[in-house]
Amino acid sequence: MTTPTIEELAARVEVLEAEADIRRLQARYMFLCDTPCPEYGITDDADRIELILALYTEDAIWEGVGEYYTDQFGRLEGKQALREHFQRFWGEKQDPALLLNAHYLTSEQIHVDGDTAEAQWIHMQPWLFSDGTGLLRSSRLNNAFRKVDGRWLISRTRTENVFVAPLPDKFADAYPSSSVLLKP
Repeated sequence: MTTPTIEELAARVEVLEAEADIRRLQARYMFLCDTPCPEYGITDDADRIELILALYTEDAIWEGVGEYYTDQFGRLEGKQALREHFQRFWGEKQDPALLLNAHYLTSEQIHVDGDTAEAQWIHMQPWLFSDGTGLLRSSRLNNAFRKVDGRWLISRTRTENVFVAPLPDKFADAYPSSSVLLKP
């Protein structure tokens, strides 16, 4: 067995740090998309949207692909298009209102190549609406990341439907109206 050089060990550490940064970045995006928003002090969706956009490159792409998501989400390019997408989701009053959704990530694969990376996950999220109806949504994510000024950012969010299934009415009866998770 050959003893690795300092340079080889440094390269391995750099990949491990990149994977950890990307993992945290993707989890932060999902965290900010949860309802109610668990970020302490964020009571305005405009502030939430700006925190989400800070995770993206200026030329980022957000797209739904496949037979179910292509027509539902389409393809958006650039931060302003992403901002408008999120404003439609959170800015428009919806009836019934979304009371709860939480994102769960699994089946992670992260592939780092210098200052770029590709990563895949399967994600699930239960939704509960004010009329008592609910659904469970699952998607495959195939996202891209790029290091910009020493910081990893999302350069592409690509999501493909796995399934959407109804949940029993009023499937959850104990849930918060707001989150205090990070309250000091």
